[in-house]
Amino acid sequence: MARYAIGDVQGCFASLQRLLALIDFSPGRDQLWFVGDLVNRGPRSLDMMRWALQHEQHVTVVLGNHDLHFLARAAGASGEKKRDTLDELLAAKDRDRLVDWLRRRSLAHVDGEYVMVHAGIHPQWTVQDTRARAAEIEHELAGPSWRAFLTQLHGSPPRWDARLGGGDRWRSILGYLVRARTLKPDGRLEPDFDGPPSQAPAGCVPWFAFPERAWATHTAVFGHWAALGLDIGPRHVGLDTGCVWGKTLTAMRLDDRSVFQVKAVETSS
Repeated sequence: MARYAIGDVQGCFASLQRLLALIDFSPGRDQLWFVGDLVNRGPRSLDMMRWALQHEQHVTVVLGNHDLHFLARAAGASGEKKRDTLDELLAAKDRDRLVDWLRRRSLAHVDGEYVMVHAGIHPQWTVQDTRARAAEIEHELAGPSWRAFLTQLHGSPPRWDARLGGGDRWRSILGYLVRARTLKPDGRLEPDFDGPPSQAPAGCVPWFAFPERAWATHTAVFGHWAALGLDIGPRHVGLDTGCVWGKTLTAMRLDDRSVFQVKAVETSS
């Protein structure tokens, strides 16, 4: 069995099919890890979701910010944003089934030497802490009050403090798991920066390069940061290579770190 981690698809379903052909994906043999953002901005989010559900026995997904935005729109907790391409998915006859499946996905997946999240991890969190923080969000999303929960996620994430509660705590946890790119010297998020590391604000460093990282007993696999591109280090693997922006879609075979890429065959509207 081979395990492949795949970067942000964002509804670029044709590109995914080309990548799966390149790696000769076999559902009976292989496992696919998706770093989140299955949907939005690309043209075929509905096909992506239906395919993922159909192959759920062979697919591990962590939720990304675009996946959470889709859930929020389905719940009536968020309005349409510029560049959204979710109308077909929201209008689908099987929408409720797809929503129920997606909201029961993880926010942090741990297997062997790897921990997979969509965006980042707080530098003070161990891998065990990360799973515990993720489980708090997963519990709310999978529960009967998930719609009300999503209404409490608006606003900037506060600085992480273990004493936080309620909406502040959830926004802080999600800030790291689904939005992190660079951190300030005190570990706070730099929320507005999405460029390459070389252009980061003064004093800010990529979250995976912070001087002290309690999670670094494992190798973090993540996406979210298209301007970073493919970035592989001793304790991190960044896989968002900007497929939805017309660049490439990337997979890495986790067992030997071989990299596979295809050029995007579709872009966002």
